[in-house]
Parts: sequence; structure tokens; C-alpha cells
Amino acid sequence: MEILSAEQIRAWDQFTIEKEPIASIDLMERAAESCFVWLERQGYLDCSFSIYCGKGNNGGDGLALARMLSMQDCPVSVHILEFGHMGTDDFQANLARLHATSVEVRFIQGQENLQPVPEGDILIDALLGTGLNRQLEGVTEQVVEHMNRSGNEIIAIDIPSGLFVDRSSKGNTVIKAAHTLSFQCYKLAFLVPENETVVGQVHILDIGLHEDYLKSGTSEHELVNEEMIRAIFRPRQQFAHKGNFGHSLIVAGSYGKMGAALLAGRACLRAGAGLLTCHVPICGYGILQTALPEAMILTDTDEKINTQFQGDLSGYAVVGIGPGLGTDNRTRTLLEMILRNYKKPIVMDADGLNMIASSPSLRFLLPPYSILTPHPKEFERMFGKSEDDFARLRLAIEKARDHQCIIVLKGHYTFIAMPGGRGYFNSTGNPGMAKGGSGDALTGILTALLSQGYSSNEAALLGVYLHGLAGDLAAEYISQESMLPSDLIDHLGKAFLHLAGPKGISIL
Repeated sequence: MEILSAEQIRAWDQFTIEKEPIASIDLMERAAESCFVWLERQGYLDCSFSIYCGKGNNGGDGLALARMLSMQDCPVSVHILEFGHMGTDDFQANLARLHATSVEVRFIQGQENLQPVPEGDILIDALLGTGLNRQLEGVTEQVVEHMNRSGNEIIAIDIPSGLFVDRSSKGNTVIKAAHTLSFQCYKLAFLVPENETVVGQVHILDIGLHEDYLKSGTSEHELVNEEMIRAIFRPRQQFAHKGNFGHSLIVAGSYGKMGAALLAGRACLRAGAGLLTCHVPICGYGILQTALPEAMILTDTDEKINTQFQGDLSGYAVVGIGPGLGTDNRTRTLLEMILRNYKKPIVMDADGLNMIASSPSLRFLLPPYSILTPHPKEFERMFGKSEDDFARLRLAIEKARDHQCIIVLKGHYTFIAMPGGRGYFNSTGNPGMAKGGSGDALTGILTALLSQGYSSNEAALLGVYLHGLAGDLAAEYISQESMLPSDLIDHLGKAFLHLAGPKGISIL
């Protein structure tokens, strides 16, 4: 699913008006009707409503929705921001239609016109929409603060008023919505952590915008969905053997952190690697031989940490490195040796990233199309602080391009920055995965997919999606609170079955 800028969204509306063709007011009617249907399906038609409107097209959506609700005998009042000028043509047309109903219309010229919000009213925010280009002030800001202070449930139409689509709104006054009913596609503002408290639950409503507009391919960002992943996923051929799925090497673990190596190894095998060798310190030998008998074990000469690799790296299809590794100087020497001698893409996580952060010259040794999987703090250590979430996304794209690598910036909507300049947000996963060890599982999954011949771009998109899907399936069975990263790994099989099964069939 494409993620469009405010300008692109306006252009899509206009493209639809011209190509369908459809009158702009009829497109507005379609948008309002989609909101009405959502309210009806969610059981809101037994409620009373206070609808707050600006004089732009977002306000026109609110007026049309007020008329539809009144026709179903819902108690509705409408409150319009009044600055002494006419609204857009479609706003004015919908205001005339509303005057033909019994809906009470009030105009807000100043703070003195703000009336107490009736207890229990559902507040509909139709003040500003996606055209906002400066932070709120004056009466508009006062109205938003009045709505937020009421304590009533707020439902925003298209986007919470005061929220910018494409840049940070930190510190600004913004509607705090419980639900956001947006049209046709996700906005970038919905996918960054800093806006979590204002967008609430986002619901994308299809209003029939013309699909041909998307063929222009002008979007820089995309939301990864099941259709995209099914196009990447390749089921196994019947005459395949273990050699077809590659030999993975995972370099991980240290004294007290062998669990990280075990999780990465289990996930690698569950995700389909043909062969797996784990390189671990001597203290990890018995642990992995017992808990992961399907893997082969190479032990370091050191009892507690990884310090050197003896053997030929070229025989491995992929190297995954980092989980539980530690950052001892001797381990850093091992990392540098691998980076200098291994020329195929690697997967790097955790302490591998931390060692690069403390020795920045190492990043220039990364083989092209390697996959780095930092969480926000690890990303900050590597590339510096960002003033907001939007700046962090831009920096991830910049660094992926500079180093010709793929950066998987982990979070609720994990962001995958590609070296070609595009960015992808993942659509699977849940807060139950926010536990130590989930990243180790992701390292194993990505390592396995590269081992099987997926390109780095494909492995990153498929691996992050599978990781989140397995977490969703585990949460369905165990709960978000109780699920462990090992439960996620145990549900990888169901995640693969889901992708291999008929479209739209859920495997629970």
C-alpha cells in the first residue's frame, strides 16, 4: 500500500475527479458515507454527536456526515469555525443541504462561543484535514484544546486536526483522537511513534479513488502488506535437498548470553536454512549441542567470548553476527576479520552494531547489501541523534544509500530503508514482541532467508513480515503479555502456512 504525501493525496483526488469522472461534491459525499458506514458498523448510531468543522473540504466532510446521521435520528449539533469568509464551494453546498435538516448549527468566532460539551457526546473532528501547513493558533487552537479537555471520545476525519502529514508536529496543539478515519491510504504521520497518543486507532476507508493514479509510482514510502509478501515468498520445490537452502553461519553468544545465540539459531532453522553452523565460545558448546541438535557447533578458543574464526568463510551462504556477542576488543578484532574477508551480504544485529558504533571505520567494510537491524538506540549510537521521528527516517534512508546496505529500524511499524532510496513500513507485529530476544529471532530469520537465495531486499521485507506475523499468531494463542520470543519462533511454521495457503485464509 502506497504512503502518499499531502500534495500527492490532493493530486489523487483531482485525478479521480477528472478520470472517473465524478463531481468533487459527490466524491465528498462518498467520503462522508464511508465514515457513516464505519460508525454504523461499530455501533455508534445510538450515540449523540458534536461535529466540529472548519470551512475547507474536511469541514464539508463533517457537514455531510452530520446530515447522514440526522437522517438516522441521531442527535447532532454542528460547530463551525467562523473567520468571516466563505468556505470552499463544496463546503458551502453541504452547508445549504444541512440547513434543510433540523441539525443545530453554531458558529465559533471566539472563545466566548465555546459551549460545554454534553457528557457522552461523540466528538467528530472535521476542522482541518491534510492541508495544514502551520501549527495551530488563535481560535482554532482554542477549539482543539476545548475538545481535548472535554474527556469525550474524539473521532478524527482523515487526520487529527493540528497534525502535519509529512513532518513532525512535536510540541504542537493536536486533536487527541481515539479513532482516525482516513481515506484510501496511510499517511506517514500515522506510522511514527511520536504521534501514537494523538492518532488513536487508524482505520483506512476505501472511497474509490482511481487506481490508475498509483501507476505513476511517485511514492517514496510503502506499507508492506500480504499481497506484496506473497509475491516474494517462494514455496519449496518437490525435488529440493538441503543444499538448495544454503549453509548459514551465526556468530553469537558470550558467557551469560548464550540464550541469544540459541534463539537466533532456532529461528534460522525454523525459517528454512538447509544447514546451520553456530560459532560460539567454549562455554556455549554443551548448551547448543543439547538445545539445538540440528545445528553444527564451532567453538572459539576462548571460554567466554568469541575471539577468532578458524576456517574458510567462503563456504557459507550467509553470516549472521551479533546476538549476545559482547563488545570485548578481541571480539571487535574478530568482527573486523569477518568484514574484511567475507564478501557476501551479512546480517548484523545487537553487539555487532554496537561495535560498529564505537569503531565507525568498520561500517565502510560492510559487504554491499548487508542487512543491519538496529533498534532506535542502536541506530542513534551508529549515526547520531535525530530531532524527531521523521528526521530519523530520513537519516535511515540516507545512511542506507551511503553504505549500500539495508537498515531495518525496529519498532511497531518497523521501517526498512533500502539503498535505492525507498522506505517500507511493516504491517505485522504487536507490543508483545517488545521483549529481549525478539531481535535475536529476527537475526536468525533474515540469515535463513538470505541463505535460501532471496535477495537482500526480498529477505528484509519477507523476514520482517514473517517475524511480525509469527508474533501476531503467538499473541493470539498466548496473549501479548505472556508470549516469549521462543513462542514467536514456535509460530513461524503457522506464519509460513498462512503465506502458502489460499489468499485471505488465516491459520490460527
